[in-house]
Amino acid sequence: MSSIMKRNGDNSGMQRSAGQALPFNGLMNGVLSRFFDDDFLGYDGRRSIPVNIRETDKSYELELVAPGLRKEDFRIQLDDKTLTISFEHKEEERNESEKNYLRQEYRMQSFSRSFNIDDSMVDAAKISARYENGVLWLSLPKKEGAQRQRRQIDIA
Repeated sequence: MSSIMKRNGDNSGMQRSAGQALPFNGLMNGVLSRFFDDDFLGYDGRRSIPVNIRETDKSYELELVAPGLRKEDFRIQLDDKTLTISFEHKEEERNESEKNYLRQEYRMQSFSRSFNIDDSMVDAAKISARYENGVLWLSLPKKEGAQRQRRQIDIA
């Protein structure tokens, strides 16, 4: 997505009444320009999807919100101590009413996120995943000795 109007030179569009530029103006214009020009893409050209991670007594749980995809679009790979979650989704945009179209676009979405896994804490053989209602859920069970133990401490 491009901005409506680009400015060349300095970014001192906002002025104080005395004609002095606001001290943070160039910074804010740069941030806003990148926000709109990057089309919400990260610096590596891939979309950034937030991941929620929570710890239970017996596992670590990861949640990724990714609506509109199929479970076949995802790839989850454990390579040594690195867990990588990625997807690549190719979508065809068509106008069925127009057979001799002048424009047809194929949209590609991709995402990749990696996590370092402590193999002394996580039982890698039991990692599981499911995708339902637009959310990818991963469960990383803790090893038996690594499970969180709770006990009440009495005050003497």
